Amino acid sequence: MKKKQTKTKYIFVTGGVVSSLGKGLSAAAIGNLLESRGLSITFLKLDPYINVDPGTMNPYQHGEVFVTDDGTETDLDLGHYERYTSARMSKKNNYTTGKIYNNVITKERRGDYLGGTVQVVPHITDEIKRCIKAVGNGIDVAIVEIGGTVGDIESLPFLEAIRQFPFDIGRENVLYIHLTLVPFIKAAEELKTKPTQHSVNKMREIGIQPDILLCRTDRFISADLKRKIALFCNVEQEAVITAKDVDSIYEVPLVFHQEKLDETIIKKLKLKAKAPQFKSWEKIVQVIKHPQDEVQIALVGKYVDLKDSYKSLCESLIHGGIGNKVRVVIDWVNSERLEEEGVEPVLKGSHGVLVASGFGNRGIEGKISAIEYAREREIPFFGICLGMQCAVIEFARHIAGLSKANSSEFEPKSPDPVIDLLPDQRRVQEKGATMRLGAYPCRVEKGTKAYEAYQQTEVSERHRHRYEFNNRYRELLTKQGLVLSGLSPDGKLVEIIELADHPWFLAVQFHPEFKSRPQEPHPLFREFIKASLKHKRAGG
Repeated sequence: MKKKQTKTKYIFVTGGVVSSLGKGLSAAAIGNLLESRGLSITFLKLDPYINVDPGTMNPYQHGEVFVTDDGTETDLDLGHYERYTSARMSKKNNYTTGKIYNNVITKERRGDYLGGTVQVVPHITDEIKRCIKAVGNGIDVAIVEIGGTVGDIESLPFLEAIRQFPFDIGRENVLYIHLTLVPFIKAAEELKTKPTQHSVNKMREIGIQPDILLCRTDRFISADLKRKIALFCNVEQEAVITAKDVDSIYEVPLVFHQEKLDETIIKKLKLKAKAPQFKSWEKIVQVIKHPQDEVQIALVGKYVDLKDSYKSLCESLIHGGIGNKVRVVIDWVNSERLEEEGVEPVLKGSHGVLVASGFGNRGIEGKISAIEYAREREIPFFGICLGMQCAVIEFARHIAGLSKANSSEFEPKSPDPVIDLLPDQRRVQEKGATMRLGAYPCRVEKGTKAYEAYQQTEVSERHRHRYEFNNRYRELLTKQGLVLSGLSPDGKLVEIIELADHPWFLAVQFHPEFKSRPQEPHPLFREFIKASLKHKRAGG
């Protein structure tokens, strides 16, 4: 039995200069490195926005909403954490400014502060520190990512809280890692360190001296430049780490290991760690960089202009490719484009069609036309959440003869609402955290494509939706050939549909992408890519 560290260590990951440098990926990669050395890890994402959670935010503003088993709507970085490590996230792993303030205000209304004046310091910062300590309970290392960039006014309470943190638990138990930009200026033909120097100076003004610098750049940083950065930023040279751009995000842990980031962390935190084990991760990167074949998948969605809106879907398709030793080339198709240009010119040449999730009626007819195209031409089809609902509508209209079939979400007065609200959803007034959220069990029917993928009759999958298959149409649609291959254990909810007379046509009400991992591709994505590869090799 592995001996635990005597006290939980905390790593705080911050970022400077610009957003989108990759703090989430860096935090996930750090977790990967430490876990590969036998340490137990967990994560916490602290987001500076005032929303209680990202559940009501527009995908174009926030990107994907990642859902945990316990039904928490979280930041997409928690998806990175789960894909890179064995850690599983829950409501305790993501706090926003809104959630922190809500907790403090609730305590104030309850009288917990005994009539005292409630202030940002110490009450808000104390609540932040309480959440940080709670996530690290019983874990060797807790990796805490601070959203936003240093200097953002909304991030200041979080930065103040982590500045105070070493005084609560001891400086020897805390490590500050700062991600910053070292741009290559083409005109000068050199890397510039001033953005990093200014970013670190801003951190030091707040009272935080970074211990390690992750320098995001497009090439490895020379020893001379590392010495310069170390000198001006008051860190050791070995603590200046190149965070180099890579072809695949799954190379990041390997690059960090090459830069000896794991050794530096272990040394600074005095961790008891094993020798690193990277063979399985190296195999993943090997398959990604040297595939045996490739397939083209049309991902039909409403938010494809911002690919982060479908981050887990994109990664799950890549995982499905890893499971089949092929590269997956994603053709991002806006469903409104199909309504304007027609399906044939856009989807021709695709080896598989995936219709993604979403909300609202924009682009719905484009999704339905894509499904009809895949069904009629026997192209492998995979529908997810709204994609399943659109598949039911398409089948009802064109196979079952219900020409005006629709979802009551899009057409409240539809004579045939084959997709409808559950009775308990009709009473819901608030938008946040009121959908069917989190992990639910599903019973898979033997002899179906779903069972062929899962190889088991009981599975658990994560949900995020409000509308469901309308059971009033169950008998009619099944008589016309729709196979209900997955149901809730009580048989009341349709979770998976498929077509028996199609090479591979399957759609699910849940979100399998939230449980796919590069080392363990989700069975449905693996089989979808397998079917798409077969379609390609058959001349499709």
